[in-house]
Amino acid sequence: MPTLLFMGTRKLKLVGSHEIRVRLGWLSRQRVYQLTNRADFPRPVAELGQGKIWLAAEVEAWCAERENSGVRQKKPT
Repeated sequence: MPTLLFMGTRKLKLVGSHEIRVRLGWLSRQRVYQLTNRADFPRPVAELGQGKIWLAAEVEAWCAERENSGVRQKKPT
């Protein structure tokens, strides 16, 4: 997982769409694109040539909130 040094004292963990895909149970790339474009999904911290990146903590919080609310995630097959 990539890290970004912030002000020399903190390391922030970053995730891309592939890590989000894995975290959510190997959803299709199209489904991850749909989810990451929802209004309630965290905003990306950067848009690189290879795609958008998000703060891992914000994505994890979003996933936990969905899991706690009973929203089903697709299970890996």
